[in-house]
Amino acid sequence: MTLQEIGSQAKQVSRILGTLGSREKNIGLEEAARALLEGEEEILSANEADYEKARLEGMSQGLLDRLKLTPGRLQSMADGLLQVASLDDPVGEVLSMKLRPNGLQIGQKRVPLGVIGMIYEARPNVTADAFGLCFKSGNAVILKGGSDAIESNKAIVQWLRTGLSRAGLPENAVQLIEDTSRETTKELMRLNQYVDVLIPRGGAGLIKTVVENSTVPVIETGTGNCHIFVDESADFHMALDIIFNAKTQRIGVCNACESLLVHRKIADSFLPLLKKRLSEKQVEIRSDEAARAIEPSFRPATEEDWGKEYLDYILSLKLVDSVDEAISHINTYNTGHSEAIITSDYFHAQQFLNEVDAAAVYVNASTRFTDGEEFGFGAEIGISTQKLHARGPMGLKELTTTKYIIFGDGQIR
Repeated sequence: MTLQEIGSQAKQVSRILGTLGSREKNIGLEEAARALLEGEEEILSANEADYEKARLEGMSQGLLDRLKLTPGRLQSMADGLLQVASLDDPVGEVLSMKLRPNGLQIGQKRVPLGVIGMIYEARPNVTADAFGLCFKSGNAVILKGGSDAIESNKAIVQWLRTGLSRAGLPENAVQLIEDTSRETTKELMRLNQYVDVLIPRGGAGLIKTVVENSTVPVIETGTGNCHIFVDESADFHMALDIIFNAKTQRIGVCNACESLLVHRKIADSFLPLLKKRLSEKQVEIRSDEAARAIEPSFRPATEEDWGKEYLDYILSLKLVDSVDEAISHINTYNTGHSEAIITSDYFHAQQFLNEVDAAAVYVNASTRFTDGEEFGFGAEIGISTQKLHARGPMGLKELTTTKYIIFGDGQIR
């Protein structure tokens, strides 16, 4: 099937999806969840083939972790679809209705975007998440995964479509482009006739390519150079727990901590404790000269390190003299994703919240919470790091737009 045919089918089915009621969509999601679990053996077998191929080709540990499916992760994918089914349906919500002096009633109503194109890398769980959110919000979705996960994605989409068919709903609500070539990816970026919005989800290179080459409107999802600033009033035990969680729980995710700032006044006491705690996971610390004077085992940091998303057991570290310097450094090098301060000072916490420019800003909590499920959205289609249309974890509401609805009784202008 050509990309034009896929796009045409998606456009046709989007008109049907926009008219479905919540009950019909929820039944479709429930049947899709059951089908995923029914297809567990086939899906995991396909994923094992992808995983072994990627491992032999030298894929990094962080990306391998993203690629790997287990029975538990497949169950989580199915649970995610059920959770999306349980959420309120945003489609059809009337946001306002005002009476004009001429008698017209003018309001706004929430409607689907239409056809959403997803371009993503070796994360097969995104296949189910994207389908679930797009389907519940009344959108058709065209999926373009990477070659590293192609067998996994084919198996997952096959079972999702099986679930839709069993529910008596159009299978073409979700379509997978099986050609993984760059040429096809570029063609999708220019499929304005059929695709209403593109959402890239992956590394910096992928996102940069889509943003620079797409003629279809793009919602930019973020790479995550996420910072934690340990203020002079921080509780050390809390700070160490948060840093350890944010850096090491999963290294291959965009909300992992990649950069650490420590107030100079506490560095002599805090850095030895930090080194000991992170050595439990053999985290390599790359720091400025001042920090290395306290802990000579730290490796020298370069200018590139301050803006690096490692997706590995590596952390950059810089000492700062104030909350102002920390905020300035973060706003210079961050990617607009998630930033955190560990502090007992109310005014420093408020200054950090007010002045740090990012989609999610935390006080005394791990950056790992920037996630659709953790925010109560069920799943998320990505973390938007841009400022137009959507910012932060994108759930159902962010996959809709509005149209004006006007009621009259014969008015003319």
